[in-house]
Amino acid sequence: MTYETVLVEIRDRIGILSLNRPQKFNTFSSQLTRELNQALRDLDEDERVQVVIVRGEGKAFSTGIDLAEFPGKSREAYKEWISLMDEMHRTVAGMSKPVIAMAHGYAVANGAGLLFAADFAVVAEGTKIGTTAINVGLLCTGPIIPVSYGLGKKKTLEMLLCGDMIDAQEALRIGLVSRVVPMEELESETLAFAAKLLSKSPLAIKLGKQFYYRMIDMPFLKRFEYSSEVFAELCVSEDAREGVEAFLLKRKPVWKGK
Repeated sequence: MTYETVLVEIRDRIGILSLNRPQKFNTFSSQLTRELNQALRDLDEDERVQVVIVRGEGKAFSTGIDLAEFPGKSREAYKEWISLMDEMHRTVAGMSKPVIAMAHGYAVANGAGLLFAADFAVVAEGTKIGTTAINVGLLCTGPIIPVSYGLGKKKTLEMLLCGDMIDAQEALRIGLVSRVVPMEELESETLAFAAKLLSKSPLAIKLGKQFYYRMIDMPFLKRFEYSSEVFAELCVSEDAREGVEAFLLKRKPVWKGK
């Protein structure tokens, strides 16, 4: 498929998806949002790809929603519009392949939302991150949802209602990102993170991601029932037999994803 606002490259089992509105700091237009979600779904279906990286062209990862689209909608139209802007959360959570955000410059409002939607995030030193919609009388209600699973009530509400920017190191400290690296090492470190995931059983990666997103909303005891189901499914897989045998023989496993 041909896209106008995103770029897609496949390199060594890694799908690299770039937001491509650098002149607008990769703000989310409706077109970019639709193309982002479609490109993510396409990469999830592509058998050549096992890991997906999302990045931004130009000086920023993304500075949020394009406010040129904001004025003049009805209440129902605004509801549909913001649902579209939040669709990436549902898309990433529903993918079988892990998604890594590779962020630099600014990840603000819906740009922060994309950072938080990703399964992992490698961020350049000096990157500014913020759920800043409160500063213009709105709220980053979508971006704050994944944040709420990892932060306590007070910090979550501070991010939602104060709208302050935090730097990459603070984001790392409170668990919002996976790695903070020098800007000149951002791509190589993100690719190294992807390579680590590629070295694991594709089946275990798929079931592990699926397990996380399904179990987080389950009652506590129900989670253990589901855990047993997933573990048992892996135990009878070819990859588990290969992994155990390789460990015992002190050799590298050869995964089949089955």
